[in-house]
Amino acid sequence: MATGFFTHPECRLHEMGQWHPECSARLSAIEDQLIANGIDPLIHHEWAPLAEEASLARVHTRAYIDFVRDTAPEQGYAEIDADTQMNPHSWRAALRAAGASVAATDAVIAGRYDNAFCSVRPPGHHAEPARAMGFCFFNNVAIAARHALDVHGLARVAIIDFDVHHGNGTEAAFAGDERVLMCSFFQHPFYPFSGFDNQAPNMVNLPMPARTRGMEVREAIDLIWLPRLGAFRPQMIFVSAGFDAHREDELGNMGLVEDDYAWITRQVRDVAVRYANGRIVSCLEGGYSLSALGRSVVAHLKALANL
Repeated sequence: MATGFFTHPECRLHEMGQWHPECSARLSAIEDQLIANGIDPLIHHEWAPLAEEASLARVHTRAYIDFVRDTAPEQGYAEIDADTQMNPHSWRAALRAAGASVAATDAVIAGRYDNAFCSVRPPGHHAEPARAMGFCFFNNVAIAARHALDVHGLARVAIIDFDVHHGNGTEAAFAGDERVLMCSFFQHPFYPFSGFDNQAPNMVNLPMPARTRGMEVREAIDLIWLPRLGAFRPQMIFVSAGFDAHREDELGNMGLVEDDYAWITRQVRDVAVRYANGRIVSCLEGGYSLSALGRSVVAHLKALANL
């Protein structure tokens, strides 16, 4: 299967201080592991374009877009919330991250690739329509899904989120939208302390206790996600690919390993092949143990490319 790999050097220029775990070394760790595992020549690299503001506005309010643009400092840092800051490069990095997800969607729908992975930062799934939080500014996966629905005219898309944290921003964008089925698991109770009650009918949330291991996650996916996805018959699948549920990641406290991410990706790919002509766009979210992140993305990409 032909797999696109969308990234851009400007995604590395955004940083929030030497202490911050969401750092440019994350993208370097991924690329190092792609080379070390011989995967790099087998995927198709593309630079991410800058997202147009019209794409952002399909998910985010105009006032919020203006706020993010105007908050970017000329030097130093501007604080958005307790753990989310901007430097002079953050605005363009955020546009590249969102632009990657849109460009990947266009490429997959056009048939240039069977599927694609966006190795970008800042991440997106905590960004709500009118609020940045949790290291996120614009919701890359939500923007891509809305692009598929509103620009390409798809009738049904699914969103898979396997980050250790609940994708509150994505849920806020799509709760109650019958065109979207969102399936997620996440550690609970845990930041952002959402997703475990008052679920909309199109949300399939699986809160998991700390120290949950991969076999328990697999069983829940098999019993709960897969029947709902089969009944929904998505025409395209989007993935919020966070790898911080890995047992080596200190920002979470779950017990997944690379084989679990490969297994999850294969299940998603099988659903996509059955109902969506294989169409998947995956976007990097969390993952802060650099070695575990790189290894897990390799496992994810191998499964996407059916290697």
